[in-house]
Amino acid sequence: MTRQTDLLPDAPFYHGTRADLRPGDLLEPGHPSNYTDRRSPWVYFTQTVPAAAWGAELARGDGPGRIYIVAPTGEFMDDPNLTDKKFPGNPTRSYRSASPLRVVGELVDWPGHSPEEIEAMKRGIVGRAPVDD
Repeated sequence: MTRQTDLLPDAPFYHGTRADLRPGDLLEPGHPSNYTDRRSPWVYFTQTVPAAAWGAELARGDGPGRIYIVAPTGEFMDDPNLTDKKFPGNPTRSYRSASPLRVVGELVDWPGHSPEEIEAMKRGIVGRAPVDD
């Protein structure tokens, strides 16, 4: 497990979603994921804007995609759904935690993916559930 202080202090963490959140709100495990009704014991986040953009763009719901700047409140680990399964070495710097994430701000100007890229990604995740080992 890793703690936030073990990483570069100037590297913020991000979480992409369609939820309307405010600074101080907590993103907690146990809620339905952005992609399915399945409840996860984890909350996921990243240190890269492109990875957070996928979360914002692929999340269910009608609201706009949002990327929040978050702070882990406890230990976290590399996201095994991506690390060494899809992207060896964790270049997306994607993590998961059983502890909440605190919203500290919102990134309002971020580059998104093309509609074609988003549609292709949606087709790729249909019927696939994350591995939560």
